[in-house]
Amino acid sequence: MAFLELKNVGKHFGTTEVLRDIDLSIEQGEFVAIVGFSGSGKTTLISLIAGLLQPDEGTITLNDLEISAPGPDRGIVFQNYSLLPWLTAFENVLLAVEQAFPNWSAAKKRQHTEKYLALVNLSPARDRKPGELSGGMKQRVAVARALALEPQILLLDEPLSALDALTRATLQEEISRIREETRKTVVLITNDPDEGIYLADRIIPLTAGPGATLGPSFRVDIPHPRDRKSINHHAQFKTMRRGIGDFLLGSRREHHQFATRKLILPQIEPEDLSLPRPMGRRRPVRPKEIQRELIELE
Repeated sequence: MAFLELKNVGKHFGTTEVLRDIDLSIEQGEFVAIVGFSGSGKTTLISLIAGLLQPDEGTITLNDLEISAPGPDRGIVFQNYSLLPWLTAFENVLLAVEQAFPNWSAAKKRQHTEKYLALVNLSPARDRKPGELSGGMKQRVAVARALALEPQILLLDEPLSALDALTRATLQEEISRIREETRKTVVLITNDPDEGIYLADRIIPLTAGPGATLGPSFRVDIPHPRDRKSINHHAQFKTMRRGIGDFLLGSRREHHQFATRKLILPQIEPEDLSLPRPMGRRRPVRPKEIQRELIELE
């Protein structure tokens, strides 16, 4: 049985079907990227795996146990960092460690926190509050906090989409390095196929919504660690990028809806410019404005 398994999962919000027939199997230690358009239901899918939402149909299991609520076995990194602004970087991570390991000694908790801040190269900024950190540094704190829980699986909900291109590329390299060091099972949600190909072992596109479902799986056979410059010239990179793009664009066309409506135009009769204009009147006269009278002459 797969390490993480979703069987026939569906989710509705009111009368809107967001996800349907989601079947997904992920092996332990695998890095899987789910790629899709904005609004297709990617965050809903990651929230279901995290236990923040419950499916309306189907089941989700992690290591043979059904997911019914959030838990420390699933570390999640959100797009908006979700840091407490009155705590330092160290304190934000320490707070999560204290909740996950309440029986540890204070010294062990602090040592554990320091370990994961060092893993994301943030030890020099440990005493800064979020308002004193750049966007990339805030996201490093969020990654350190999630990893410090020592979860069975790491869930990344578009963690780099709000960053500028240079910072995003830097953090992609950091995520790749951290994954190589920790060998965690990772599920990445992204709207960037290139990011998925650079980081993941396998990429699965999510069709356009409503009623989104997973498409075919694309396995990335390019060995790790991957070089950003050379990967662009790799034959599989080009083939996979084109295949994922074609699938996503095709799913969007299938979900386009067309409507036909009858337009009623106003009954406006053009003005006759050849007719004389009455005294004191600047605009031309329309034919219907001309009145004819019968005058009887004695």
